[in-house]
Amino acid sequence: MLATPRLRLLSQLSVMLQRRSAVTSNVLSRLAEKEGEALLGGGAKRIDTQHKKGKLTARERVKVLLDEGSFVEWDQLVVHDCVDFEMDKQHYPSDGVVTGTGTINGKQVFLFSQDFTVFGGSLSAAYARKIVKIMDHAEMVGAPLIGLNDSGGARIQEGVASLGGYGDIFLRNVLLSGVVPQISLIMGPCAGGAVYSPAITDFTFMVKGTSHMFVTGPDVVKQVTNEAVSQEELGGSGAHCGVSGVAHGAWDNDVITLLQTRRLLSFLPSSNKEKAPEQPSSDPIDRDISALDNIIPNSPILPYDMKHVVRFITDEGDFFEIMPDYAKNIIVGFARMEGQTVGVVGNQPLVAAGCLDINASVKGARFVRFCDAFNIPLIILEDVPGFLPGTQQEHGGIIKHGAKLLYALAEATVPKITIITRKAYGGAYVVMNSKHIRADINYAWPSAEIAVMGAKGAVAILNRGDPDIDKREAEYSDKFSNPFPTAEKGFVDAVIMPSHTRQKVCMDLRWLRNKDQRNPRKKHGNIPL
Repeated sequence: MLATPRLRLLSQLSVMLQRRSAVTSNVLSRLAEKEGEALLGGGAKRIDTQHKKGKLTARERVKVLLDEGSFVEWDQLVVHDCVDFEMDKQHYPSDGVVTGTGTINGKQVFLFSQDFTVFGGSLSAAYARKIVKIMDHAEMVGAPLIGLNDSGGARIQEGVASLGGYGDIFLRNVLLSGVVPQISLIMGPCAGGAVYSPAITDFTFMVKGTSHMFVTGPDVVKQVTNEAVSQEELGGSGAHCGVSGVAHGAWDNDVITLLQTRRLLSFLPSSNKEKAPEQPSSDPIDRDISALDNIIPNSPILPYDMKHVVRFITDEGDFFEIMPDYAKNIIVGFARMEGQTVGVVGNQPLVAAGCLDINASVKGARFVRFCDAFNIPLIILEDVPGFLPGTQQEHGGIIKHGAKLLYALAEATVPKITIITRKAYGGAYVVMNSKHIRADINYAWPSAEIAVMGAKGAVAILNRGDPDIDKREAEYSDKFSNPFPTAEKGFVDAVIMPSHTRQKVCMDLRWLRNKDQRNPRKKHGNIPL
């Protein structure tokens, strides 16, 4: 008799669990269906079209970029909430953007990947909220943010709500600047207001032939200016890597671009709270680089390749150059010294004799400020005959733009080491991380010439009308075309053989690891923008 109620209870419980199982089975079935729809994006036909253009899909890109099996997707089932223009009849799970977190070489990153197969990758309010969520988490945990851009712009059907979404993203780009590294990959169209997010981020990479960036496209340009121009001419990788300086590098296809992004991340800390990354190095600091002793030509007007110097002195000659096709008279990029990441800035005698001009100054300043924000030591290789003269430079604002590089180097508090390889003339000598703007260590090679200007220009002023100009030039060169006057004043710490450069710099970086230098307390400086 006592067992009967228990049996009834068990029977009722069994029926209830069966019903719940049926409900759960139904939910799981719907979940699998929605996940399948999300993975398919805009459908097989649109994916095929994407592939025919030589482009990977949003999810394929994520798979190439991240470590295998590390991707954790967020908000896969999100759909837009627009009802105008019959949009309530068109819903795709994920809504045109794949977001989440994963690892690159074991390092945590957050990313979004725009899906051109869904509404042309256009941004909706829901889509923007997905991006904002991962941006907020990147800041919270201190992890790099990567954006894979392939979008036609704002979703017109949503009007100002879509524009507001861009504003939310831009705000976070600004707030995250200098906090975590931000990288933008342009892997298709990026037009209109959408371009300002990549413009704020630290590095922008493009894919040759398939990626384009512009505020107004060719059709609008034609209407307004009557100028006929193609997408590639207006906003392709050639235009932005070589002319505008908007992009920092470009490669032949999606896969190479993604793999190069992985390589870049290996040089960067996850946030401004970390020191420059270090990895084991088997390259001895006293490696034989005696060939450097003969790299400087006998004639001061003959060029040489500063990139050769970089590869001689850095670990295994591994140099990740930034903006290699823009302002080629200055080189910037990442390398390693005794396993530690360093930022390299060098004048390039092969181009415009290494003169500083507007574009070179802006390029160098931007790179220096990134390194300073993320605790990456700076190595400056100096061979500069001065600022490029001419009305084009003066009217273009070389005074203001040149001051940007001066400001950036003077403001930087990371370890800063300068090696003067040959010329260091005029104001450019001061700008290129001289002792006067807080360089930690300044070396000069025996070939260094440190003066207000070159012998010919100086003698033309000092000895105007002198019949023996050649003799006066020889006298001036004998006095100033060497590093000793500067060394006697303590403006260089030592005159070293080129072949000793690697060992000296590596040893200096050891004791500079504990450098603690701070600027005066202020809200922010007013760099001459």
